[in-house]
Amino acid sequence: MSNGPTELENLLARQRRAFQKEGIPALAVRKSRIERAHALLSDNKNQLCEAVSMDFGHRSRHQTLMADIGGAIESLKYANKHVKQWMNDEARSVQPPLNLFGAKARIKYQPKGIVGAIATWNFPVWVPFSPLGGIFAAGNRCMIKLSEFTPQTSGLLESLIAQYFDEEELVAVNGGVEVAEAFSSLAFDHLIFTGATHVGRRVMESAARNLVPVTLELGGKSPVIVGKSADLKKTAAAVAFGKSLNVGQVCLSPDYLFVRKDSLNEFIAEYERSFQAMYPTMLENDDYSSVINRRHFERLQSYIDEARERECEIWEINPARENFYAQQETCKMPPMLFIDPPDDLKIMQEEIFGPLLPIKSYGHIEDVFDYINDRPRPLALYYFGKDKAEQEQVLNKTISGGVTINDVIQHVGCEDLPFGGVGDSGMGQYHGFEGFKTFSHARSIYRQSKVNLMALAGLIPPYTDKASKLLDNMTRK
Repeated sequence: MSNGPTELENLLARQRRAFQKEGIPALAVRKSRIERAHALLSDNKNQLCEAVSMDFGHRSRHQTLMADIGGAIESLKYANKHVKQWMNDEARSVQPPLNLFGAKARIKYQPKGIVGAIATWNFPVWVPFSPLGGIFAAGNRCMIKLSEFTPQTSGLLESLIAQYFDEEELVAVNGGVEVAEAFSSLAFDHLIFTGATHVGRRVMESAARNLVPVTLELGGKSPVIVGKSADLKKTAAAVAFGKSLNVGQVCLSPDYLFVRKDSLNEFIAEYERSFQAMYPTMLENDDYSSVINRRHFERLQSYIDEARERECEIWEINPARENFYAQQETCKMPPMLFIDPPDDLKIMQEEIFGPLLPIKSYGHIEDVFDYINDRPRPLALYYFGKDKAEQEQVLNKTISGGVTINDVIQHVGCEDLPFGGVGDSGMGQYHGFEGFKTFSHARSIYRQSKVNLMALAGLIPPYTDKASKLLDNMTRK
């Protein structure tokens, strides 16, 4: 099927006509759509794992099942469980004296209509399917633009979606930059985009032409703060696992880390031990994933080259002393630590999206807060430590999209928490009830009492002293 501007507009028009004809969908319809999305992933998980691995050169099957497919299924299951409750009208209070005469107020959550979703390559299943729980629970239909950088997965998903859904309910389209630009220019009722900040700006600009509300999940440089009371062994193990997930190609991946000067060497040693325990070898290890493609591999290599030119201390973790430059079909890269790198290096300026981790040593926690607050607000922030007072300092003196304490990334898996960024890391939230509300129109409904309150209060012309006294009373300090 052609995915040119005309065909995209025709798809949107067909979905809109179907939405208008159906009206607000019943609970059974919403649950059916959520359950079919779940079934699509469960029924075809083996094919999807193979396709993802082909796109990456190699990707750990376990990590694809856990973070990509399993994560999306959890979002869908949670929405299916709670959609009936979410659909209930929400009572709101009416202020005196209106409430004394029987006036009522409520919120009715209604579907916005057609939601557009633009997916990215790093989690080519989770990114397009995780929002579907909220989109379908709210009663919407959806068009998805899949990533051109994962052609095997995107092609398979386009075919599978066509098998499980009528295209007037859910449809996936593929294509390059021109298709993405045409897609983001469509007059959706809501648009959700996941990807890089600079692309998010262009998406928002396109959506603004049609006044389309947007949810942007843009990633950014998520810091880790290792507090004075942290257990360094447990901290290093948690950070190493988080950084090894999809070899750091995660919007929530730890991007740089602060550790106290007197703990620096111990942390490095524990981090290296943790990686060695998980990955004694890497090149032929099915558990260790590849960088997505040669372009991103070379981008990461440029960070390393620049740091070496500037004589930055680098620790390469390569237990089996493997030759990563000899690989043919994959773009695997060993984890590396960059010790106190200068702030003007590219690795400190750009989102890394790879197995490289800068470590900055600090003496005073206030210096850490100043550093973080002087930079764009991150999608996530991670703190390790048992000191409750220091925890509260971290929470009160920094701003980020979300926080995980004594671990990394895990807050995204808590479906009852809203997920989203702030500032350069995004806007808007989804997951759970917040996702349902994001993709719903909260329609305000006020029911007047039988008494004409305006006449009773003397607020209908001709005005008298009664109105003057009432208004003076209303507007006094």
